[in-house]
Amino acid sequence: MNSSLPEEVLSFSRSARRRLGSLGGAELALRAEQDRSERTAVGKALAELGVGELDVRDGEHQLLACAELCRVSGALALPWPLVEQLTAVGGRPLALVDLGRPRVDHGDVLDGWLGCDLDGNAHDLVVGTPTSAKLGPFLVPAELGAPQGRVSSDDVALHLVLGTWRLLGGLEAALAQVVEHVGVRRQFGRPLAEFQSVRFAVADASVAVRGLEELAKFTTWRLHCAPQPQRLVDATALRLHGAEKAVQVLRACHQLLGAVGFCDEHDVSVLDRHLQPLIRLPLSAEALAARLVPAVGRGELETLFT
Repeated sequence: MNSSLPEEVLSFSRSARRRLGSLGGAELALRAEQDRSERTAVGKALAELGVGELDVRDGEHQLLACAELCRVSGALALPWPLVEQLTAVGGRPLALVDLGRPRVDHGDVLDGWLGCDLDGNAHDLVVGTPTSAKLGPFLVPAELGAPQGRVSSDDVALHLVLGTWRLLGGLEAALAQVVEHVGVRRQFGRPLAEFQSVRFAVADASVAVRGLEELAKFTTWRLHCAPQPQRLVDATALRLHGAEKAVQVLRACHQLLGAVGFCDEHDVSVLDRHLQPLIRLPLSAEALAARLVPAVGRGELETLFT
């Protein structure tokens, strides 16, 4: 199987990384926590990249370009609701929420929010006042407005998949930071990377990240070829896998970094805090797994076995 991305998608990804990276990465995210107007520069940079011309529903190449853009945004802890903007329905940014307690990441950036649960039940969202929480610092509480019918399962699947690509980018960046750290940090007269236990931990985290990447590519491809009931099941399984691997990889990163990994002077701390909404919302990993049980019984979850 050739899982390489098309060259034009990779070229767009490199351009996006250069332009968005020039804004400051984790430093920009920290500044935006203190002054939310800092995010204005992100909107301008995205406009320069032509994000408004991307159509996530217009063929595989457009979808892959959006996926790579989300991956870049995760790696840079980009303080912007990119997934929600890319999956807009009728020109309205789409948020996947728990209807019992709706919250929107960066809900104070865009207007006209439409919220739906994983079953597609849609409502207007009235966003409230941003909080000062450290985990998910840009989460904004919201209230349900008038019902707006249903959002298609394909739109829900797109949202779940693109969110996982953003999660993947953040995990890749965190792992790269840790690999650099254990290569230069010395203990007992030699680099940490020479200790067997450290090598095993890095190897396990690397396998988890690479596996998530391959599953993300496979699920993105399945969005165009799988029967409709299976597309949402695949996307839910991908998000579940991403949430579980994020906990594993971030735990390993913090263990290898030690106390510095919990300080915002280190990018891994910023990445971890900003990835929490993707790990926990709209449902926990346990709730996502419970949703997949009926799909297994109906034969909608593709596996290697009959």
